[in-house]
Amino acid sequence: MRVRAVELADREQWLRMRSDLWPESPEDHPREIDMYFRGESGEPVAVLVADRGDTLIGLAELSIRAYAEGCSTQNAGYLEGWYVDPDHRGQGVGRALIEASEAWARAQGCVEFASDTELDNESSRKAHLACGFTETGLIWCFIKTL
Repeated sequence: MRVRAVELADREQWLRMRSDLWPESPEDHPREIDMYFRGESGEPVAVLVADRGDTLIGLAELSIRAYAEGCSTQNAGYLEGWYVDPDHRGQGVGRALIEASEAWARAQGCVEFASDTELDNESSRKAHLACGFTETGLIWCFIKTL
């Protein structure tokens, strides 16, 4: 297995994993992926993928945020999306993606790396903790249509 930057040839496999990760908005994924490859999107700033030969088995979508919950510095590296195919979980793929993501963030001048997950996503919480993240708090988010 190797971790590397996503390439245009990976588009369909990236779309598959993104759709598995965020199934609630499948119509947005093709447009956002195409914007990324055209250099037109603000986020993600970088995308790393884990592959085994010609098959992608995981991804990390990254950005730099001016503010991240729990961080004491500005411009924290941020894990916007993290996915490993179910058949490859528990084999170090997720950890390899996190390590490569941290290296990317350090190269951007970041001294903190942050992430989030839904309150009910216990498997993601455990995976974050196993990779050295520290919980900084729990929040409820609200919206009101005006």
